[in-house]
Amino acid sequence: MRQEYKPAQHSTHDEVLMNAPFDQLSAWLKEHKITEVECVISDLTGIARGKIAPTNKFLHERGMRLPESVLLQTVTGDFVDDDIYYDLLDPADIDMVCRPVANATYVVPWAIEPTAIVIHDTFDKQGNPIELSPRNVLKKVLQLYTEQGWQPIVAPEMEFYLTQRCEDPDLPLKTPVGRSGRAETGRQSFSIDAANEFDPLFEDVYDWCEAQGLDLDTLIHEDGPAQMEINFRHGDALDLADQITVFKRTLREAALKHNVAATFMAKPVADEPGSAMHLHQSVVEIATGKPVFVDADGKMSQLFLHHIGGLQKYIPKLLPMFAPNVNSFRRFLPDTSAPVNVEWGEENRTVGLRVPTSNPDAMRVENRLPGADANPYLAIAASLLCGYLGMIERIEPSAPVEGRAYERRNLRLPITLEDALVRMEECATVKQYLGDKFVRGYVAVKRAEHENFKRVISSWEREFLLLSV
Repeated sequence: MRQEYKPAQHSTHDEVLMNAPFDQLSAWLKEHKITEVECVISDLTGIARGKIAPTNKFLHERGMRLPESVLLQTVTGDFVDDDIYYDLLDPADIDMVCRPVANATYVVPWAIEPTAIVIHDTFDKQGNPIELSPRNVLKKVLQLYTEQGWQPIVAPEMEFYLTQRCEDPDLPLKTPVGRSGRAETGRQSFSIDAANEFDPLFEDVYDWCEAQGLDLDTLIHEDGPAQMEINFRHGDALDLADQITVFKRTLREAALKHNVAATFMAKPVADEPGSAMHLHQSVVEIATGKPVFVDADGKMSQLFLHHIGGLQKYIPKLLPMFAPNVNSFRRFLPDTSAPVNVEWGEENRTVGLRVPTSNPDAMRVENRLPGADANPYLAIAASLLCGYLGMIERIEPSAPVEGRAYERRNLRLPITLEDALVRMEECATVKQYLGDKFVRGYVAVKRAEHENFKRVISSWEREFLLLSV
Protein backbone atom coordinates (compact mmCIF):
# COMPACT_ATOMS: atom_id res chain seq x y z
CA MET A 1 0.00 0.00 0.00
CA ARG A 2 1.18 3.52 -0.77
CA GLN A 3 2.01 5.30 2.42
CA GLU A 4 2.19 8.99 3.27
CA TYR A 5 5.23 9.67 5.39
CA LYS A 6 5.75 12.80 7.47
CA PRO A 7 9.24 13.84 8.51
CA ALA A 8 9.98 14.00 12.21
CA GLN A 9 8.96 17.27 13.80
CA HIS A 10 11.69 17.40 16.42
CA SER A 11 15.35 16.52 16.38
CA THR A 12 18.63 17.75 17.67
CA HIS A 13 20.55 16.89 14.56
CA ASP A 14 20.02 17.86 10.91
CA GLU A 15 21.19 14.47 9.70
CA VAL A 16 18.47 12.71 11.68
CA LEU A 17 15.86 14.92 10.07
CA MET A 18 17.29 14.11 6.65
CA ASN A 19 17.26 10.38 7.36
CA ALA A 20 13.76 10.26 8.85
CA PRO A 21 11.88 9.64 5.59
CA PHE A 22 14.32 6.89 4.61
CA ASP A 23 14.03 5.27 8.03
CA GLN A 24 10.27 5.24 7.64
CA LEU A 25 10.63 3.76 4.15
CA SER A 26 12.94 1.08 5.57
CA ALA A 27 10.38 0.22 8.26
CA TRP A 28 7.62 -0.03 5.64
CA LEU A 29 9.67 -2.41 3.47
CA LYS A 30 10.39 -4.65 6.46
CA GLU A 31 6.77 -4.52 7.64
CA HIS A 32 5.55 -5.74 4.25
CA LYS A 33 8.36 -8.33 4.08
CA ILE A 34 9.48 -6.90 0.74
CA THR A 35 12.32 -8.96 -0.76
CA GLU A 36 12.80 -7.04 -4.04
CA VAL A 37 12.63 -3.34 -4.83
CA GLU A 38 12.00 -1.92 -8.29
CA CYS A 39 13.85 1.40 -8.29
CA VAL A 40 12.09 3.49 -10.92
CA ILE A 41 12.40 6.83 -12.68
CA SER A 42 10.40 8.11 -15.64
CA ASP A 43 12.13 9.07 -18.88
CA LEU A 44 10.82 11.80 -21.16
CA THR A 45 8.52 9.39 -23.00
CA GLY A 46 7.08 8.05 -19.74
CA ILE A 47 8.84 4.67 -19.87
CA ALA A 48 9.85 3.39 -16.43
CA ARG A 49 13.62 2.94 -16.24
CA GLY A 50 15.71 1.78 -13.33
CA LYS A 51 16.98 -1.30 -11.52
CA ILE A 52 15.56 -4.22 -9.56
CA ALA A 53 17.51 -4.79 -6.37
CA PRO A 54 17.24 -7.08 -3.34
CA THR A 55 15.83 -5.15 -0.41
CA ASN A 56 19.03 -5.47 1.65
CA LYS A 57 21.12 -4.00 -1.16
CA PHE A 58 18.58 -1.21 -1.69
CA LEU A 59 18.61 -0.31 2.01
CA HIS A 60 22.40 -0.39 2.10
CA GLU A 61 22.89 1.83 -0.95
CA ARG A 62 19.90 4.11 -0.24
CA GLY A 63 18.98 4.49 -3.88
CA MET A 64 20.72 3.87 -7.16
CA ARG A 65 22.83 5.43 -9.87
CA LEU A 66 21.81 5.59 -13.52
CA PRO A 67 23.49 7.17 -16.52
CA GLU A 68 21.90 10.54 -17.25
CA SER A 69 21.73 9.49 -20.89
CA VAL A 70 18.65 7.30 -20.23
CA LEU A 71 16.67 10.54 -20.08
CA LEU A 72 17.58 11.28 -23.70
CA GLN A 73 16.63 7.83 -25.02
CA THR A 74 13.80 7.68 -27.53
CA VAL A 75 10.82 5.33 -27.51
CA THR A 76 12.64 3.20 -30.13
CA GLY A 77 15.74 2.86 -27.94
CA ASP A 78 17.81 5.28 -29.99
CA PHE A 79 19.46 8.48 -28.77
CA VAL A 80 19.41 12.06 -29.99
CA ASP A 81 22.02 13.40 -32.43
CA ASP A 82 25.57 13.50 -31.10
CA ASP A 83 25.92 17.29 -31.20
CA ILE A 84 22.89 17.76 -28.93
CA TYR A 85 23.72 14.66 -26.85
CA TYR A 86 27.22 15.86 -25.93
CA ASP A 87 26.08 19.44 -25.51
CA LEU A 88 23.44 18.50 -22.92
CA LEU A 89 25.33 15.68 -21.18
CA ASP A 90 28.80 15.22 -19.75
CA PRO A 91 31.07 13.63 -22.40
CA ALA A 92 31.96 10.92 -19.86
CA ASP A 93 28.29 9.84 -19.68
CA ILE A 94 28.32 10.27 -15.91
CA ASP A 95 25.80 8.82 -13.50
CA MET A 96 23.04 10.74 -11.82
CA VAL A 97 22.15 10.08 -8.21
CA CYS A 98 18.65 8.63 -7.76
CA ARG A 99 17.14 8.95 -4.29
CA PRO A 100 13.98 7.13 -3.21
CA VAL A 101 10.84 9.17 -2.54
CA ALA A 102 9.40 7.89 0.73
CA ASN A 103 5.79 8.73 -0.11
CA ALA A 104 5.94 7.22 -3.61
CA THR A 105 6.14 3.58 -2.61
CA TYR A 106 3.79 0.91 -3.93
CA VAL A 107 3.45 -2.84 -3.57
CA VAL A 108 3.47 -4.99 -6.73
CA PRO A 109 0.42 -7.27 -6.33
CA TRP A 110 1.11 -9.36 -9.43
CA ALA A 111 4.67 -10.28 -8.44
CA ILE A 112 5.44 -13.80 -7.20
CA GLU A 113 7.92 -12.56 -4.60
CA PRO A 114 6.92 -9.64 -2.28
CA THR A 115 8.02 -6.70 -4.40
CA ALA A 116 7.70 -2.93 -4.15
CA ILE A 117 7.94 -0.09 -6.67
CA VAL A 118 9.85 2.88 -5.27
CA ILE A 119 9.85 6.01 -7.42
CA HIS A 120 13.08 8.02 -7.28
CA ASP A 121 14.08 11.64 -7.73
CA THR A 122 17.23 12.41 -9.70
CA PHE A 123 20.14 14.68 -8.76
CA ASP A 124 23.65 15.48 -9.94
CA LYS A 125 26.71 14.91 -7.72
CA GLN A 126 26.31 18.39 -6.21
CA GLY A 127 22.75 17.59 -5.16
CA ASN A 128 21.05 19.75 -7.82
CA PRO A 129 17.87 18.34 -9.41
CA ILE A 130 18.42 16.95 -12.91
CA GLU A 131 16.75 19.38 -15.31
CA LEU A 132 15.80 16.69 -17.84
CA SER A 133 13.84 14.63 -15.29
CA PRO A 134 10.04 14.78 -15.88
CA ARG A 135 9.32 14.51 -12.14
CA ASN A 136 11.65 17.43 -11.46
CA VAL A 137 9.91 19.47 -14.17
CA LEU A 138 6.58 19.00 -12.40
CA LYS A 139 8.16 19.84 -9.02
CA LYS A 140 9.58 23.02 -10.54
CA VAL A 141 6.11 24.12 -11.72
CA LEU A 142 4.53 23.27 -8.36
CA GLN A 143 7.16 25.41 -6.63
CA LEU A 144 5.97 28.39 -8.70
CA TYR A 145 2.51 27.95 -7.22
CA THR A 146 3.91 27.52 -3.70
CA GLU A 147 5.79 30.82 -3.98
CA GLN A 148 2.45 32.54 -4.66
CA GLY A 149 0.79 30.82 -1.70
CA TRP A 150 -1.24 28.55 -4.00
CA GLN A 151 -1.69 24.80 -4.29
CA PRO A 152 -3.05 23.25 -7.50
CA ILE A 153 -5.55 20.40 -7.23
CA VAL A 154 -5.91 17.99 -10.16
CA ALA A 155 -8.16 15.08 -11.10
CA PRO A 156 -7.02 13.06 -14.13
CA GLU A 157 -9.21 10.90 -16.35
CA MET A 158 -7.44 8.07 -18.18
CA GLU A 159 -8.90 6.59 -21.37
CA PHE A 160 -7.58 3.38 -22.92
CA TYR A 161 -8.45 0.49 -25.23
CA LEU A 162 -8.54 -3.21 -24.55
CA THR A 163 -7.50 -5.20 -27.63
CA GLN A 164 -6.68 -8.71 -28.68
CA ARG A 165 -3.02 -9.58 -28.21
CA CYS A 166 -1.18 -9.32 -31.51
CA GLU A 167 2.44 -10.16 -32.28
CA ASP A 168 2.51 -8.56 -35.75
CA PRO A 169 2.63 -4.72 -35.58
CA ASP A 170 1.62 -4.53 -39.26
CA LEU A 171 -1.83 -5.92 -38.50
CA PRO A 172 -4.68 -3.64 -37.29
CA LEU A 173 -5.78 -4.15 -33.70
CA LYS A 174 -8.90 -6.24 -33.07
CA THR A 175 -11.54 -5.90 -30.36
CA PRO A 176 -11.15 -8.59 -27.68
CA VAL A 177 -13.79 -11.20 -26.93
CA GLY A 178 -15.61 -10.57 -23.65
CA ARG A 179 -17.48 -12.87 -21.24
CA SER A 180 -20.35 -13.28 -23.72
CA GLY A 181 -18.02 -14.96 -26.21
CA ARG A 182 -18.47 -12.14 -28.73
CA ALA A 183 -16.42 -9.10 -29.59
CA GLU A 184 -18.09 -5.73 -29.16
CA THR A 185 -19.38 -4.07 -32.34
CA GLY A 186 -20.55 -0.51 -32.82
CA ARG A 187 -20.17 2.21 -30.25
CA GLN A 188 -21.41 1.56 -26.73
CA SER A 189 -20.92 4.86 -24.87
CA PHE A 190 -21.56 4.52 -21.14
CA SER A 191 -22.92 0.99 -21.62
CA ILE A 192 -22.94 -0.95 -18.35
CA ASP A 193 -23.26 -4.29 -20.09
CA ALA A 194 -20.34 -3.53 -22.40
CA ALA A 195 -18.17 -2.56 -19.43
CA ASN A 196 -19.20 -5.74 -17.58
CA GLU A 197 -17.92 -7.83 -20.49
CA PHE A 198 -14.50 -7.46 -18.89
CA ASP A 199 -15.62 -7.54 -15.27
CA PRO A 200 -13.04 -10.15 -14.12
CA LEU A 201 -10.22 -7.96 -15.47
CA PHE A 202 -11.48 -4.81 -13.78
CA GLU A 203 -12.07 -6.65 -10.50
CA ASP A 204 -8.35 -7.40 -10.53
CA VAL A 205 -7.52 -3.82 -11.50
CA TYR A 206 -9.52 -2.38 -8.59
CA ASP A 207 -8.17 -4.97 -6.13
CA TRP A 208 -4.59 -4.32 -7.19
CA CYS A 209 -5.02 -0.56 -7.17
CA GLU A 210 -6.55 -0.73 -3.69
CA ALA A 211 -3.55 -2.73 -2.49
CA GLN A 212 -1.31 -0.03 -3.98
CA GLY A 213 -3.28 2.86 -2.51
CA LEU A 214 -4.21 4.33 -5.90
CA ASP A 215 -7.15 6.74 -5.64
CA LEU A 216 -9.36 5.29 -8.38
CA ASP A 217 -12.89 6.54 -8.70
CA THR A 218 -15.26 5.83 -11.60
CA LEU A 219 -15.12 3.26 -14.42
CA ILE A 220 -16.84 4.31 -17.65
CA HIS A 221 -17.26 2.64 -21.05
CA GLU A 222 -16.18 5.20 -23.65
CA ASP A 223 -17.21 5.63 -27.29
CA GLY A 224 -14.92 3.12 -28.99
CA PRO A 225 -15.27 -0.69 -28.92
CA ALA A 226 -13.68 -1.94 -25.66
CA GLN A 227 -12.59 1.63 -24.90
CA MET A 228 -12.76 2.46 -21.21
CA GLU A 229 -12.08 5.37 -18.90
CA ILE A 230 -11.00 5.30 -15.27
CA ASN A 231 -11.13 8.51 -13.24
CA PHE A 232 -8.93 9.44 -10.31
CA ARG A 233 -10.08 11.36 -7.26
CA HIS A 234 -8.85 14.94 -7.06
CA GLY A 235 -5.68 15.50 -5.10
CA ASP A 236 -2.04 16.56 -5.07
CA ALA A 237 -0.58 16.92 -8.56
CA LEU A 238 2.76 15.18 -7.91
CA ASP A 239 1.15 12.29 -6.05
CA LEU A 240 -1.36 11.76 -8.86
CA ALA A 241 1.34 11.84 -11.54
CA ASP A 242 3.10 9.06 -9.59
CA GLN A 243 -0.17 7.18 -9.35
CA ILE A 244 -0.87 7.40 -13.09
CA THR A 245 2.61 6.07 -13.82
CA VAL A 246 1.95 3.05 -11.60
CA PHE A 247 -1.65 2.65 -12.83
CA LYS A 248 -0.60 2.34 -16.48
CA ARG A 249 1.65 -0.56 -15.63
CA THR A 250 -0.93 -2.13 -13.30
CA LEU A 251 -3.59 -2.09 -16.01
CA ARG A 252 -1.24 -3.62 -18.59
CA GLU A 253 -0.33 -6.39 -16.14
CA ALA A 254 -4.01 -7.09 -15.36
CA ALA A 255 -4.78 -7.21 -19.09
CA LEU A 256 -1.98 -9.73 -19.71
CA LYS A 257 -3.32 -11.93 -16.91
CA HIS A 258 -6.65 -12.06 -18.76
CA ASN A 259 -5.03 -12.68 -22.16
CA VAL A 260 -5.83 -9.27 -23.65
CA ALA A 261 -3.76 -6.14 -24.15
CA ALA A 262 -4.33 -2.64 -22.79
CA THR A 263 -3.04 0.36 -24.69
CA PHE A 264 -2.80 4.07 -23.88
CA MET A 265 -1.86 4.92 -27.45
CA ALA A 266 -3.65 8.11 -28.45
CA LYS A 267 -5.26 6.65 -31.61
CA PRO A 268 -4.81 2.87 -31.71
CA VAL A 269 -7.81 2.02 -33.89
CA ALA A 270 -8.59 3.67 -37.24
CA ASP A 271 -12.00 5.39 -37.54
CA GLU A 272 -12.57 5.12 -33.79
CA PRO A 273 -12.21 7.83 -31.13
CA GLY A 274 -8.79 8.42 -29.63
CA SER A 275 -7.86 8.12 -25.97
CA ALA A 276 -7.29 11.24 -23.88
CA MET A 277 -5.96 12.10 -20.44
CA HIS A 278 -8.40 14.84 -19.40
CA LEU A 279 -7.08 17.00 -16.57
CA HIS A 280 -9.45 18.75 -14.17
CA GLN A 281 -7.53 21.48 -12.38
CA SER A 282 -8.23 24.08 -9.71
CA VAL A 283 -6.21 26.10 -7.22
CA VAL A 284 -6.60 26.71 -3.46
CA GLU A 285 -4.84 29.02 -1.03
CA ILE A 286 -2.28 27.11 1.03
CA ALA A 287 -2.91 29.20 4.15
CA THR A 288 -6.72 28.95 4.20
CA GLY A 289 -7.60 26.07 1.87
CA LYS A 290 -10.09 28.35 0.11
CA PRO A 291 -10.53 28.01 -3.67
CA VAL A 292 -9.15 30.95 -5.66
CA PHE A 293 -11.30 30.25 -8.73
CA VAL A 294 -14.45 31.74 -7.14
CA ASP A 295 -15.21 35.23 -5.85
CA ALA A 296 -17.22 36.20 -2.77
CA ASP A 297 -20.46 35.67 -4.71
CA GLY A 298 -19.53 32.15 -5.79
CA LYS A 299 -18.95 33.23 -9.40
CA MET A 300 -15.85 32.74 -11.54
CA SER A 301 -13.07 34.87 -10.12
CA GLN A 302 -10.75 37.04 -12.18
CA LEU A 303 -7.91 34.66 -11.34
CA PHE A 304 -9.94 31.79 -12.82
CA LEU A 305 -10.50 33.69 -16.05
CA HIS A 306 -6.80 34.54 -16.22
CA HIS A 307 -6.00 30.86 -15.64
CA ILE A 308 -8.14 29.97 -18.66
CA GLY A 309 -6.51 32.78 -20.64
CA GLY A 310 -3.08 31.32 -19.87
CA LEU A 311 -4.20 27.88 -21.04
CA GLN A 312 -5.45 29.42 -24.28
CA LYS A 313 -2.25 31.33 -24.93
CA TYR A 314 0.36 28.76 -23.96
CA ILE A 315 -1.13 25.34 -24.80
CA PRO A 316 -0.27 25.85 -28.52
CA LYS A 317 3.35 26.49 -27.44
CA LEU A 318 3.48 23.46 -25.14
CA LEU A 319 1.47 21.04 -27.27
CA PRO A 320 4.29 18.45 -27.59
CA MET A 321 3.95 17.82 -23.85
CA PHE A 322 0.24 17.01 -24.36
CA ALA A 323 0.62 15.30 -27.76
CA PRO A 324 4.13 13.83 -27.73
CA ASN A 325 3.98 11.39 -30.66
CA VAL A 326 3.07 11.33 -34.34
CA ASN A 327 0.13 9.15 -33.39
CA SER A 328 -1.05 11.78 -30.88
CA PHE A 329 -2.02 14.11 -33.71
CA ARG A 330 -4.30 11.49 -35.26
CA ARG A 331 -6.74 12.35 -32.40
CA PHE A 332 -6.94 15.91 -33.65
CA LEU A 333 -9.14 15.35 -36.66
CA PRO A 334 -12.58 16.91 -37.32
CA ASP A 335 -15.54 14.99 -35.91
CA THR A 336 -13.47 12.51 -33.90
CA SER A 337 -14.75 13.43 -30.43
CA ALA A 338 -11.56 15.36 -29.70
CA PRO A 339 -11.54 19.17 -29.68
CA VAL A 340 -8.93 20.68 -31.99
CA ASN A 341 -9.07 24.08 -30.33
CA VAL A 342 -8.31 25.97 -27.12
CA GLU A 343 -11.73 27.58 -26.90
CA TRP A 344 -13.50 27.46 -23.56
CA GLY A 345 -17.10 27.23 -22.44
CA GLU A 346 -19.33 26.08 -19.63
CA GLU A 347 -20.55 22.49 -19.84
CA ASN A 348 -19.40 22.21 -23.47
CA ARG A 349 -17.61 19.06 -24.61
CA THR A 350 -16.66 20.45 -28.02
CA VAL A 351 -14.17 22.94 -26.54
CA GLY A 352 -10.65 22.13 -25.47
CA LEU A 353 -11.16 23.86 -22.11
CA ARG A 354 -14.44 22.85 -20.46
CA VAL A 355 -15.78 24.37 -17.26
CA PRO A 356 -18.05 21.68 -15.74
CA THR A 357 -21.15 22.62 -13.82
CA SER A 358 -20.28 22.42 -10.13
CA ASN A 359 -20.80 24.04 -6.77
CA PRO A 360 -18.50 27.02 -6.08
CA ASP A 361 -16.03 25.03 -3.98
CA ALA A 362 -15.42 22.70 -6.92
CA MET A 363 -15.01 25.39 -9.60
CA ARG A 364 -12.47 24.04 -12.08
CA VAL A 365 -11.44 23.81 -15.71
CA GLU A 366 -11.02 20.56 -17.61
CA ASN A 367 -8.15 20.49 -20.10
CA ARG A 368 -9.39 18.02 -22.74
CA LEU A 369 -6.34 18.19 -25.04
CA PRO A 370 -3.74 15.86 -23.46
CA GLY A 371 -3.56 12.38 -24.99
CA ALA A 372 -3.47 9.21 -22.91
CA ASP A 373 0.01 8.64 -24.35
CA ALA A 374 1.42 11.78 -22.71
CA ASN A 375 3.92 11.49 -19.88
CA PRO A 376 1.71 12.30 -16.84
CA TYR A 377 4.43 14.36 -15.11
CA LEU A 378 4.95 16.52 -18.19
CA ALA A 379 1.28 16.84 -19.18
CA ILE A 380 0.28 17.96 -15.67
CA ALA A 381 3.32 20.26 -15.44
CA ALA A 382 2.54 21.89 -18.80
CA SER A 383 -1.16 22.31 -18.05
CA LEU A 384 -0.50 23.89 -14.65
CA LEU A 385 2.25 26.11 -16.06
CA CYS A 386 -0.10 27.48 -18.73
CA GLY A 387 -2.67 28.36 -16.08
CA TYR A 388 -0.02 29.86 -13.78
CA LEU A 389 1.32 32.12 -16.53
CA GLY A 390 -2.20 33.31 -17.22
CA MET A 391 -2.66 34.22 -13.54
CA ILE A 392 0.73 35.97 -13.32
CA GLU A 393 0.48 37.78 -16.67
CA ARG A 394 -3.25 38.50 -16.19
CA ILE A 395 -4.19 37.12 -19.59
CA GLU A 396 -7.82 37.67 -20.53
CA PRO A 397 -9.54 34.71 -22.13
CA SER A 398 -11.62 34.84 -25.29
CA ALA A 399 -15.40 34.93 -25.06
CA PRO A 400 -16.84 31.58 -23.94
CA VAL A 401 -18.27 29.45 -26.73
CA GLU A 402 -21.91 28.51 -26.78
CA GLY A 403 -22.85 25.67 -29.09
CA ARG A 404 -20.57 23.63 -31.31
CA ALA A 405 -16.87 24.55 -31.31
CA TYR A 406 -15.32 21.72 -33.31
CA GLU A 407 -14.88 23.89 -36.40
CA ARG A 408 -13.43 26.91 -34.58
CA ARG A 409 -10.15 27.98 -36.17
CA ASN A 410 -9.37 31.34 -34.55
CA LEU A 411 -7.41 29.74 -31.71
CA ARG A 412 -5.77 27.10 -33.85
CA LEU A 413 -3.42 24.49 -32.55
CA PRO A 414 -0.41 23.18 -34.47
CA ILE A 415 -1.66 20.31 -36.64
CA THR A 416 1.63 18.41 -36.97
CA LEU A 417 4.29 17.33 -34.51
CA GLU A 418 6.98 19.20 -36.49
CA ASP A 419 5.07 22.48 -36.25
CA ALA A 420 4.39 21.92 -32.55
CA LEU A 421 8.08 21.27 -31.78
CA VAL A 422 9.13 24.45 -33.60
CA ARG A 423 6.65 26.51 -31.59
CA MET A 424 7.87 24.99 -28.34
CA GLU A 425 11.57 25.60 -28.95
CA GLU A 426 10.95 29.17 -30.14
CA CYS A 427 8.99 30.21 -27.04
CA ALA A 428 11.30 32.11 -24.68
CA THR A 429 8.77 31.96 -21.83
CA VAL A 430 8.71 28.15 -21.90
CA LYS A 431 12.52 28.03 -21.73
CA GLN A 432 12.52 30.57 -18.89
CA TYR A 433 10.24 28.48 -16.68
CA LEU A 434 11.05 24.88 -17.69
CA GLY A 435 14.76 25.42 -18.38
CA ASP A 436 16.63 25.66 -21.67
CA LYS A 437 18.26 22.26 -21.15
CA PHE A 438 14.90 20.50 -20.70
CA VAL A 439 13.30 22.18 -23.74
CA ARG A 440 16.25 21.38 -26.00
CA GLY A 441 16.46 17.79 -24.74
CA TYR A 442 12.73 17.14 -25.03
CA VAL A 443 12.46 18.62 -28.52
CA ALA A 444 15.53 16.65 -29.63
CA VAL A 445 14.07 13.34 -28.37
CA LYS A 446 10.74 13.95 -30.09
CA ARG A 447 12.50 15.02 -33.29
CA ALA A 448 14.61 11.85 -33.27
CA GLU A 449 11.46 9.75 -32.83
CA HIS A 450 9.79 11.57 -35.72
CA GLU A 451 12.79 11.02 -37.98
CA ASN A 452 12.60 7.32 -37.15
CA PHE A 453 8.87 7.29 -37.98
CA LYS A 454 9.48 8.86 -41.39
CA ARG A 455 11.59 5.84 -42.36
CA VAL A 456 8.50 3.61 -42.15
CA ILE A 457 6.40 3.06 -45.27
CA SER A 458 2.72 2.72 -44.32
CA SER A 459 0.03 0.45 -45.74
CA TRP A 460 -1.79 3.60 -46.99
CA GLU A 461 1.18 4.47 -49.18
CA ARG A 462 1.37 0.94 -50.57
CA GLU A 463 -2.37 0.85 -51.22
CA PHE A 464 -2.84 4.19 -52.95
CA LEU A 465 0.56 5.24 -54.29
CA LEU A 466 2.30 2.01 -55.26
CA LEU A 467 0.65 1.59 -58.64
CA SER A 468 -0.99 4.99 -59.10
CA VAL A 469 1.71 7.63 -59.21
